[in-house]
Amino acid sequence: MNLNGKVAVVTGGAMGNGLGIVKVFLKSGARVVILDYSKELDNTITSLKQEGYDVSGYSVDIRDKKRLEEIGSDVKEKYGHVDVLVNNAGVCMLETFDNMSDELRDYHFDINIKGTWNVTKVFLPLIKEAKKGSIINLSSVTGPMVADSGEVAYATTKAALIGFTKGLAMELVNDNIRVNAIMPGYILTPMVEAMAKVTDKENPQSVVDGIAKGIPMGRLGTIEELGNLALFLATDASSYITGQGIVIDGASTLPETMVMGV
Repeated sequence: MNLNGKVAVVTGGAMGNGLGIVKVFLKSGARVVILDYSKELDNTITSLKQEGYDVSGYSVDIRDKKRLEEIGSDVKEKYGHVDVLVNNAGVCMLETFDNMSDELRDYHFDINIKGTWNVTKVFLPLIKEAKKGSIINLSSVTGPMVADSGEVAYATTKAALIGFTKGLAMELVNDNIRVNAIMPGYILTPMVEAMAKVTDKENPQSVVDGIAKGIPMGRLGTIEELGNLALFLATDASSYITGQGIVIDGASTLPETMVMGV
């Protein structure tokens, strides 16, 4: 599996799962464009360039379609096309349905759903220029398969991305563009660490440890492991796979219970 000479666009690539994907893609020979509004973007780009990688970054809120269009024009001028698009950028803020404001609901919907839609709308013509490509959407096991209290908004958006993936896959199959979704369980990311702090301000590590105890593999996944799955879906190694949601969760959604059995 390699991406030698390929151009990949990764949203939310400055940290967390996105950074894991970026690092794996770069090691596999890709030229990577990171879209992010995190303050870590400049540090990430600088660090990766110092390692000798061909990487560039644009600061953008993916709710801003006009800014995305400006970036799309710049990417077209520099590279001419895009081979791989990874829609990784997303947010999750815990709040119960009863207490959820319309503003917080829309924050999730506008970034996780509409933002993904915006990015895909802008970069799809550049993928078509390549005559062949792969779009990878970051969904989750949360929503399509499981959910915890406080995750209603997040779960709704991640379930929606599965429908987006399947519908788009059918529309693009004759363009030789595959569309798949990655459905992570718990990967050790800044987002998970932030959620742990909301759950237990005094001892967030106990939350992470508790999550690990509920996973048959006994640990959270790494961003590099998720990156390797994205690499598989980005390359010809997965050339007969489209419209699918691939779970990567250390078997956390596998057990019927955590106490029954021999």
